[in-house]
Amino acid sequence: MPDNVSLNTAEKPAIGETASGVSVSRWSVMFRALRYRNFQLFFAGQLISLVGTWMDNIAEAWLVYRLTGSSLLLGTVAFAGQIPVFLLAPIGGMVADRWDRRRVVIGTQAASMVLAGILAGLTLSGRVKVWEVILLASLMGVVNAFDIPARQAFLVDMVGREDLMNAIALNSSMFNGARVIGPAIAGILVASIGEGWCFFANSVSYIAVIAGLLMMRISRRAVEEHHASAFEHIAEGFRFVRRTAPILALLLLLGLVSLVAMPYSVLMPIFAARILHGNATTLGTLMGATGIGALTGALMLASRTGLKGLSRWVAVSCAGFGVALILFSLSRWYLLSVILLVPVGFSMMVQMASSNTLIQAMVPDRLRGRTMAVYSMMFMGMAPLGSLLSGALADRIGAPWTVALGGLGAIIGAFIFARSLPKLRVEARQLIIAQGVAGGEPTGGMTSRALE
Repeated sequence: MPDNVSLNTAEKPAIGETASGVSVSRWSVMFRALRYRNFQLFFAGQLISLVGTWMDNIAEAWLVYRLTGSSLLLGTVAFAGQIPVFLLAPIGGMVADRWDRRRVVIGTQAASMVLAGILAGLTLSGRVKVWEVILLASLMGVVNAFDIPARQAFLVDMVGREDLMNAIALNSSMFNGARVIGPAIAGILVASIGEGWCFFANSVSYIAVIAGLLMMRISRRAVEEHHASAFEHIAEGFRFVRRTAPILALLLLLGLVSLVAMPYSVLMPIFAARILHGNATTLGTLMGATGIGALTGALMLASRTGLKGLSRWVAVSCAGFGVALILFSLSRWYLLSVILLVPVGFSMMVQMASSNTLIQAMVPDRLRGRTMAVYSMMFMGMAPLGSLLSGALADRIGAPWTVALGGLGAIIGAFIFARSLPKLRVEARQLIIAQGVAGGEPTGGMTSRALE
């Protein structure tokens, strides 16, 4: 298979010296993936769409809580929306490796637009029921099982290996920039005109990303002929992950955190309403604070030009995530809770994006979709189990204790991962050299310290 760096060479202008000095150079480094026309289109479309998605998430959580007042049902809806990713992502990864990734993403975005439109129609008509929300959340989860592996693997088709790390960081920045804007808008709209218009806005927002994808000029990716069955193709991806110790360690840590710590967000309506005595605007502010922290973390990663020491960031940020969650669970003051959610978002984003970058640096392109499918299973697929568990646990011991226990689990996972790093360093270095990822600095200097 030809190196994907060649796919977009014609789209990328060279970086030259600037007359403005060092500050401009730093901005050029931070946003260097935006030199590619295809990534510009993707970035703009996704930013609009993700604002709609975050509006939808906040409005859906508040709708379910308003209709039922049950933390268990909040967890159930989250479970229904995410468990299909765990079950079907391997098939989605196989599709991403066998078919045109751009067409797959166009199809998934169109399906998401239709589902959001149905939820908007039901809510605006005043006939929406909780079981309908659960059903639509499940169908959206099926779509995401195909969308996430294809979209993550598609990044390298847009920017090539050289700027893949920056593209991942900017993609995370976009996701979390939308997390700041979307909940704030949703909080205002839900309080003033109801949840239905948030769902409608989300449906319309998908037009932007679909238009951007259709306008791209992507050279056809060479896809090797497959003589094995689909099952064997999927099994090959799992075998690669199981036999590759550095990737397996990163994924296991991500899966643990997704199971015990990340479901804190499912309980946010309870913190907003019962503990802080607020409303939908309070919920939007809390989620927005998390987004500010996550956006800061993603932009910090975007300013990096190599992988040196990145795995230490994974361990430290995972432990920091746990500490911040425990402190947040103890807070009963609105302003303090908002402030504490900033490091929660920062730490969560640094761990997730750093893990994504390291994994994509080590995986061969022919296995990229299937490996990112396992990443999706660990990141989003374990979350539904955690959401259901946290919802049930919160009904018994309360939301604060549930969040605190999740934070403790993240700290323990970070400690175990940090102790395993010396054993993983040699294999990680060999994998990164084999993939020829330059990352903006001399290959030897970067790879020799990638897992320090």
